[in-house]
Amino acid sequence: MPRPRVLTSGPLRAHPLPALDPSGSKEDRGRVLVVGGTRRTSGAVLLAALAALRAGAGKVQVATSRSAFALVAPQLPEGLLVDLPEDRDGVPNGRGLDVLHGLAERADALCIGPGLIERQAARRLIEGLERAAGRSIWVLDAAAIYALRGAPRLLERIGPRSILTPHAGEMAQLLDCRRETVEASAIRCARDFSRTHGCIVALKGAETVIAGPAGEVFLNRRGNAGLATAGSGDVLAGIVAACAARGASLLGATLHGVHTHALAGERLAQRIGAAGYLARELLDEVPAILFPTPARRRNRR
Repeated sequence: MPRPRVLTSGPLRAHPLPALDPSGSKEDRGRVLVVGGTRRTSGAVLLAALAALRAGAGKVQVATSRSAFALVAPQLPEGLLVDLPEDRDGVPNGRGLDVLHGLAERADALCIGPGLIERQAARRLIEGLERAAGRSIWVLDAAAIYALRGAPRLLERIGPRSILTPHAGEMAQLLDCRRETVEASAIRCARDFSRTHGCIVALKGAETVIAGPAGEVFLNRRGNAGLATAGSGDVLAGIVAACAARGASLLGATLHGVHTHALAGERLAQRIGAAGYLARELLDEVPAILFPTPARRRNRR
């Protein structure tokens, strides 16, 4: 069994992101479909979509509940948006998915779950998109993780194409155990689940554990306490989805996504404080981390 490794420049180089082609088009940088949001959580899907754009995805499309659509659309002029029928609480009710099939068929990565707070709604969305999504990569967050609980056949079908980004509470729900059990055995929980289901697991925490199906484990020790804030996980999910859509391996997309998210928090901490910065402020830090501009040569005349 491979020993856990600290996530440093070595593993990042071993699992690289595709090089940015200066002459490439937006089609070359991949397409992300973000599905989530409710009337009360429209900001989550917006954060994930903006994070995917900031992380270099060529196209980002969003499917969200009808009431959330009205809030998100004015703030996302760069994206294509689809509104989904909803129940009385403003949660997508699983109907009207036909309109999403065409988007899912062309998506390189699906980011499912930001802002979704209802397990059954999330499962209906996943099951409704599964066949249409073809070989797309799945990045699952929030209620989309809960949706996999008690669904072994669904996990079997999408697991090898999936990246899960749970915090300890979500992992405990998935494993049907106590949060304290996950926190005390984070490496074992992430590794065992990843090996059993063939997926990548990024178990978020003060030390985020990234586990792959071959038993490999990486420990991210960068970042700071300020990352434990509302919306931060939605930003992470969007970054990971963009890295995957651009053509990185599932493990590579996860490693670079977690690392970029952590460095963004460190940069904000230097300017603002160790805590108190906002998840939306992480977005502006992402491009310079993933796509640094070469330093200009000094004029030596």
